[in-house]
Amino acid sequence: MTGTRIRDIRFFRATSATSRPVSDATHDISEIAFYVMELETEAGVIGQGYLLAFHYSPQAICGALHDLRRFILDREYDVHQTRDVQNDYERESEYFGISGLQRWALAIANVTMWDAWARHLGQPIWKVLGSHSRKVPVYGSGGWLSYSDDELIDEVLDYKGRGFTAVKIKVGSPEIERDVERLRRVREAVGSGLKIMMDANQGMDVPSAIALIHRAADLDIHWFEEPIPRDDFDGYAAIHSKTRISLAMGEREYDTVALRELLRRGAIDLWQPDIIRLGGVDAWRDSAALAAAHRIPVLPHYYKDYDVPLLATVSNGFGAESFDWIDAIVDAPMPIKGGFATPRTGDGWGFRFLPEFLHEVAEIPVVSKSIGASAVGTSA
Repeated sequence: MTGTRIRDIRFFRATSATSRPVSDATHDISEIAFYVMELETEAGVIGQGYLLAFHYSPQAICGALHDLRRFILDREYDVHQTRDVQNDYERESEYFGISGLQRWALAIANVTMWDAWARHLGQPIWKVLGSHSRKVPVYGSGGWLSYSDDELIDEVLDYKGRGFTAVKIKVGSPEIERDVERLRRVREAVGSGLKIMMDANQGMDVPSAIALIHRAADLDIHWFEEPIPRDDFDGYAAIHSKTRISLAMGEREYDTVALRELLRRGAIDLWQPDIIRLGGVDAWRDSAALAAAHRIPVLPHYYKDYDVPLLATVSNGFGAESFDWIDAIVDAPMPIKGGFATPRTGDGWGFRFLPEFLHEVAEIPVVSKSIGASAVGTSA
């Protein structure tokens, strides 16, 4: 196939039409915003990918993205060389390390390259990779600690009214009784037929997490996500040994070290890869394969637009997390009915951001100073 060489890369910023401040146990989030990468091949095929940025580190994100842009364009990759870009950029980034924003930049390039490559092939990505299923369970996510009780109940009832069969609620309040009260209100509102999960966003310690599990035992909580800090592997093992609840973890990981450590301790029940933190499609699928080898289901973090089609290609998919944050700013919101999502049928990922919501992000100028003109040798 000709014309697959990458000719240009552009970046944009977009804000969700539903953006408003929210809080969990560890973060106050002021804005729901995204960075969008647009890649064009020599044949004029355009791929898109995005990452969820909230309000964090805009200049650092822009710098990481444009550094990778120059790296890719200078080496004249074809869009199908996803593994080559990953391996080459990991070597290039060794000095500062590949975790953090370097990995995020690599991941958005990866998902964008996959989009462009599948569009060259004229196929949706789930067909390119081979599909096990065309229907993926999804759960409604939210339940932010910053919500009033009325806002919380309105959200879960909205999810129930739209056919969702499971919802996730934030926990990790300063007082455990407040978490129990919120969970109880949700259970009373939705009834016994809807699953409830809880997520502490690493905001608790081992004793408080165990105490909350026991206090909420009569509410039939389906699983508990990130109860404690992500690197406290022995803590996860302690919670697992002292309770009967399923533990979910993985959304903050840049590799599979935590998965391997928790598997070794028998302390994980659901693996939650974040496609952008891990580095893209290839790394996501590698981690799913490792989880499958240990009979651990995959329940990815946030990116349903990528996760639903990818879950349809693996044997151990458990479900996907659903937010509505990009639905109003893309041309094809993902179809969800009766608690299940189906992958889009268009080429690539099957959707584009609407142009009116995209604001181009220029490269930050690099200014260098000679040693003689700097503060070296000047007196205080």
